[in-house]
Amino acid sequence: MKNSKIGGQAVIEGVMMRNGAKYAVAVRKPDDEIAVELFNIKSSRDKINKIPLVRGVVSFVDSLSIGMKSLTFSSSFFDEEEKTVKNEKKEKASNILVIAFSVLIALGIFMAIPYLVSQFIGKWIESNLILSIIEGLIRLLFFFAYVILISRLEDIRRVFAYHGAEHKCINCIENGMELNVENVKKSSRFHKRCGTSFLFLVMIISIIFYCFINVDSRYLQFAIRLLLIPVIAGVSYEFLRLAGSVSGGIMDILSKPGLWLQHLTTNEPDEKMIEVGIKSVEAVFDWKSFIEG
Repeated sequence: MKNSKIGGQAVIEGVMMRNGAKYAVAVRKPDDEIAVELFNIKSSRDKINKIPLVRGVVSFVDSLSIGMKSLTFSSSFFDEEEKTVKNEKKEKASNILVIAFSVLIALGIFMAIPYLVSQFIGKWIESNLILSIIEGLIRLLFFFAYVILISRLEDIRRVFAYHGAEHKCINCIENGMELNVENVKKSSRFHKRCGTSFLFLVMIISIIFYCFINVDSRYLQFAIRLLLIPVIAGVSYEFLRLAGSVSGGIMDILSKPGLWLQHLTTNEPDEKMIEVGIKSVEAVFDWKSFIEG
């Protein structure tokens, strides 16, 4: 299976697909038509993308920014009122606030609370290694609970179906098949380079890193944990990048937990969702040359 190096995410009634310095968002509008918009990424990061670990952090930040812009674009087709230029400026500012608030909430739920719980348990357990493992397991439990809870929402279930369409389209061409509805339907909805797998890796690798933090001050312990997040993200990215390029052996075994987790974050799409995914791929990627090459 060849690596196309394209990737994306699900949005509201659509799919965003990225290839290098451009990305496209395809959305099924309320009138049943498919709207496709192509965007260029302004800043060039060619030099940064050659630096291991650093490129993972940059890629993660880029993904957050592009993801928010894609969601904003897709939601615009379902707004009741037309947007003015002034409203668009306000929306950009609000997007920044939403991202910042989301990061703070995530740090609180997935970092601060598990750490505080592990410190409370530390009254009875002295081993730093065991406490770090307990903290990591609590973090994983919170993550699984969050995914399971949101997967029960009807709107999220549709988003997860578009997530499945995104994966199935990529798997279709990477397995050398023509990109059409029938071939996409036969393809797997699970993919090694998925963002779900990335988040799971961050959780696991953080356990390993945090086992080596051995300072007396609790404030310093937590500060070091926060400072290590970019490093952990960089390591996770490199692993995911390698897993997407290598088939078989140990990499397939190590990729299994992330693929299993995708049972929760992807659903089987219908044909209309697949059509949207195909439009998104075709806007940024010459799949015919890829499968013939």
